[in-house]
Formats: sequence, C-alpha cells, structure tokens
Amino acid sequence: MNIPSDLKYTKDHEWVKIEGDIATVGITDFAQGELGDIVYVEVETVDETLDKEEVFGTVEAVKTVSDLFLPLSGEIIEFNESLEDEPEKVNTDPYGEGWMVKIKFSDSSELEGLLSDADYKEIIGA
Repeated sequence: MNIPSDLKYTKDHEWVKIEGDIATVGITDFAQGELGDIVYVEVETVDETLDKEEVFGTVEAVKTVSDLFLPLSGEIIEFNESLEDEPEKVNTDPYGEGWMVKIKFSDSSELEGLLSDADYKEIIGA
C-alpha cells in the first residue's frame, strides 16, 4: 500500500499536499482500494468557501457512494476535470493524476490537525 511520507492525511482517508496557501486533495490508496472501481467523481463546490469537514463532493464506486470531506477550511478553486471522463484515475494514480480539488485554505492552524504518514498508517493498520 502506497502512503507517501511527503503528504498529510485525514481520518476520512483524504490526502493533502500543501504548496504555499494551496492544498491539493484526493483520496488515499487505501480508500480507493476499499471503494473498488470508481465510476464517477462529483464535485459541485468549485468557487465555494466551505468549513473543514464539510462535504465537498462524492465518489461513486460500483457498489457504493462515499462523501468527500474537506480537510481544511477554504475556497475550492479547482476541480480535476479530467476525472469527469476518466474517474478510474483515482484507482490507478490516487496521488498523481487522480487528485480531486485544490483549496485556497484560510486557516493555517488547521494544518496541525492533519495526520502524518505514520499516524495514518496506524489508523488503517498498515
């Protein structure tokens, strides 16, 4: 199972890559494996400002639909539109081409609440 050490994680199985005041967000390799074949990613919150842990979209797999929770408060500034035609990128490259949204986060103190790779591995028993 791939859990890159240069990313931060949430208990809800999102990963976060911080670059300045922009956070790129996706779901972890563990999460995509648990969901199975992803057939649709829906994010209709672009240009909206949401609070940490609010639902920003959904992922639909063959047998289930799962909510996506915002790891940091802020404005959703971009959606990975390639997922509209190729949602399977979340399965094949969850930390690369399978990213979901970019957030301009508004409260850097929330970064302290994110998990390290070691903390995340402990949660999933890896």
